[in-house]
Amino acid sequence: MISAEALSPLLKETFQNCQLPLEGKQSGKVRDWFSLSSGRRLIITTDRLSAFDRILTAIPYKGQVLNQLSNWWFDLTRDIVPNHIISTPDPNAIVVQEVTPVMVEVIVRGYITGVTSTALWYRYSLGERQIYGYEFPDGLRKNQQLPEPIITPTTKGGETGHDERLTCQEVVEKGLLDQKTWDLIQNAALAVFKRGQQIANKAGIILVDTKYEFGLTPTGEIMLIDEVHTPDSSRFWKLDTYQKRFDSDQEPENFDKEFIRMAFAEKGYRGDGQVPEMPDSLWIAASQRYIEIYERLTGLPFKAAPYPVQDRLILNLKKTGLI
Repeated sequence: MISAEALSPLLKETFQNCQLPLEGKQSGKVRDWFSLSSGRRLIITTDRLSAFDRILTAIPYKGQVLNQLSNWWFDLTRDIVPNHIISTPDPNAIVVQEVTPVMVEVIVRGYITGVTSTALWYRYSLGERQIYGYEFPDGLRKNQQLPEPIITPTTKGGETGHDERLTCQEVVEKGLLDQKTWDLIQNAALAVFKRGQQIANKAGIILVDTKYEFGLTPTGEIMLIDEVHTPDSSRFWKLDTYQKRFDSDQEPENFDKEFIRMAFAEKGYRGDGQVPEMPDSLWIAASQRYIEIYERLTGLPFKAAPYPVQDRLILNLKKTGLI
């Protein structure tokens, strides 16, 4: 684990904005990307941290953790479904095959939990028993494990600009995908989630739920894209304390970035208005949490790449002829 003393000076050197001598830059909340020749794309994972649909700050090594952890999972699941990875020219970068993104976010849930408007427990707590097309019995408790993982799809953005709930049947009915393609994607998502749960459990972690994104190649091949089983895309709990805390109606010990949301919620911030100032200790703890998740899941020591990221990235991209 990297010490707080070593992380503190890096708070001023975080990798927030990628500047490369390439045209056509596009940006998401965490990643920047550029189209390359021969149907390829260069994706750069920054240190930006988002929550409440806002970019809150940037924390040291977050981009490297997300990039390398996703690549580790891509390698472990390529026998289930192909993915878009071509090469990794830098700890914060990947070159991928360009695909047409499927306009459905595939959320797989193994537990009934969550407090956002699209979360299972939130809908259930309002008295709903038919949620995402599934029938739920009375008497379920928050954070209870489901008999089997289920898929609760949402649109990507939707008409309102926010993710909108779908049933699995509506994905086809609304013309988002044909039945055959949707069936293949569902089967792949459930298989990747099952493997993720098995590997996480061995590391003492529960993979609670996660978001997958898929794309289609020009020939119609399905590919897993974006990121896999990271603290940004997944909810993790600590396995060894889950049952005892569940039995006593306590919240599970989270092992993802939920503690950051909780820190902001304690200050009354849930995404609207001015982002409150937070102490450096929170961001140092967040950096350490991301690194610990990487090490626990992979069983590998985290090898911190040098900062500043921008200089190193350009050097590595030049070495590989990408710029």
